[in-house]
Amino acid sequence: MKRKNSVLDMKNRQIEQNPKALERLEILARQSADDESALEQFLATLEEGLGPAARQLIQRLLAERRGLRLKRAGLNEAIVGAEAGLAEVMAAVRQVARSDAPVLILGETGTGKEVVARAVHSQSRRTNGPFLRVNCGAIPPELIDSELFGHERGSFTGAAATRRGWFERADGGTLFLDEIGELPLAAQVRLLRVLQDGSFQRVGGEQTLSVDVRLVAATNRDLRRGVADGEFREDLWFRIAVFPIPLPPLRQRQGDIPALAAHFALRAAERLGLPPRLPDASDLALLAAYPWPGNVREFASVIERAAILGDGRHLEVARALGVAAPVAPAPTPLDTPVTGDELASFDDASRQHIEAALVRCHGRVEGPFGAARLLNLNPHTLRSKMRRLGLLPRAYRNGCKG
Repeated sequence: MKRKNSVLDMKNRQIEQNPKALERLEILARQSADDESALEQFLATLEEGLGPAARQLIQRLLAERRGLRLKRAGLNEAIVGAEAGLAEVMAAVRQVARSDAPVLILGETGTGKEVVARAVHSQSRRTNGPFLRVNCGAIPPELIDSELFGHERGSFTGAAATRRGWFERADGGTLFLDEIGELPLAAQVRLLRVLQDGSFQRVGGEQTLSVDVRLVAATNRDLRRGVADGEFREDLWFRIAVFPIPLPPLRQRQGDIPALAAHFALRAAERLGLPPRLPDASDLALLAAYPWPGNVREFASVIERAAILGDGRHLEVARALGVAAPVAPAPTPLDTPVTGDELASFDDASRQHIEAALVRCHGRVEGPFGAARLLNLNPHTLRSKMRRLGLLPRAYRNGCKG
């Protein structure tokens, strides 16, 4: 076994030092990349000792293949984290999609509520019908009835023609009412009737119309408190909350950050016409340390900003976040045998991660904006680690090390 490993190590060093060998490796990988299972088998033959140049090559090929697959499937339809941080959410989607029960998606702003609503629609029997989204908070109160239920010609000043409302246009499909908690009480009464028997009248009309619409609603508000405060009807709450699906914020999905970064980096490259570039380990550490108050929507904006700043050469994640990037250690020479002492120790990795958090928090350790909150550590535990590593909070108060 030792002889076999030494032979593989020798071949890996030869690949690193021979451009033609890298070209041959790329040809083999591209041939395998046409078939996903073949690609996995090919990668399984690679030893962990493969050098940086070959690893970078494989990573680039994987990014290209992922970009092609996402392009074919539709980038906006891909749900990153479906098998990890959003596994419970997607299990709930599969359960409820088979029925026509109303769905209420609960989550902070930017967590991807519309993406989940589209997943419910696409996995239902209504997948060939329309999917329409209405932002309830963006409709002026005096136009809500007209927008939702339509109006007849001449029913009010400016009604020059008969207009179908959102419910009519969504007939046979799914209507997604985003921020349903913003609806005024009068509109909530009329919405309740539609949900009860599927019938309504246009503004200014006398004919009762019937529709077959599946309702998916979403909110970032606490509707239970709204019911208690008299701001949201209790009977409507019972009607729309048949099957609630809570969405976790991004700060609770740390394991999805590498996949999200790759996804949005590929999307940004396609939108901007740039070659695909993926974040490195230091970039991922910065992304993991940031609290993401804007959740996935903010994450996508930061990655696109990083792609623009990097101009196709790399991702400028530190500048996109507005922090100073930690200094990377000098690379190990390719022709020098790597020993255990030369590998990054656990203390070095911990130091780099804590430094990234301290830079982001300007040296604050405790409190809602402190590094302990970002790292999900007890402040006393973090201070103990900092003392052992020789890290002083005051060295990071200017948003950088020094």
